[in-house]
Amino acid sequence: MREVVRIDAAEVIPSRERIGRRLGLPADASLDARTDAALREACELLGATARPIGLAAAITIAEFAAVYRGEGRNAAETPLAEIYPRATALTLFTVTLGPEVEARIAADFAGREFLRATALDAAASEAVERAADALERRCAGAGRLRYSPGYCGWDLSGQRALFAALGPEAIGIRLRESLLMEPLKSMSGVIVEGPPEIHVFADRYPFCGECRARGCRERIARVCGGGTE
Repeated sequence: MREVVRIDAAEVIPSRERIGRRLGLPADASLDARTDAALREACELLGATARPIGLAAAITIAEFAAVYRGEGRNAAETPLAEIYPRATALTLFTVTLGPEVEARIAADFAGREFLRATALDAAASEAVERAADALERRCAGAGRLRYSPGYCGWDLSGQRALFAALGPEAIGIRLRESLLMEPLKSMSGVIVEGPPEIHVFADRYPFCGECRARGCRERIARVCGGGTE
C-alpha cells in the first residue's frame, strides 16, 4: 500500500554552513556580507516556497529484484545488488519540494539575480536530501539507508521501473524522457532496512573512482553509529 508522507518545511531547511559546503565554500571561510546575506535569504525563500511531500510503499525482495533489474543496464557488480537480498524490509520512495522552489530559482536566474538564484538552488538541493532523510526516519526498523538510481552502479534508467511500481505522479512528480524528474528538486529510490553491517562496502567498484559526491561514506558511518552534523 502506498502512503503519502507530509513533511514540515521547517524540517528540511539546511544550515547556512551546509549550503556553503555545497557551493564549495571552505568550512572556515569568513563570508563577505553579500554572500552571507544571500545564504540567509535562500533559507527564507526556501521556507516560503518549499512544499515537501513524499510517497512510500513497501516492496518485497522478489518484487524489488525486478525493479532493480530494470532495463538491464546496471553495472556488472554493485553494492546494492549484494545488500538488498539481506534486507529485513524494503521501501520504494519519492520525495519532492514541489514546483514553487524551481519556479523561483528560474525567475531569479532570468532576472539576473545570479547570487540569490545559485544560493537558493544549492539550498533546495540540500533540502531534498533532508526530505529524504525525514522520510527514511519514518521507517520503523533499524539500519535504514536509502539508495537511488543513478548512483553506485544502479543505472538511471532504473527510474522507469521504479516509477511504474510506485506511481509518483500521485504527488505531482513525473519522469521526463531524459529520466530526470519534474520538479527537478525531487528524489527517488529504495530504503533498505536491516542489520547496519549490511550497508558497509569498500569503495572498490570502478564507478567509485568516478564519483564526486562521496556522500555514501558519511551516510554509512551514520547508520553504523557514527556521528553526523
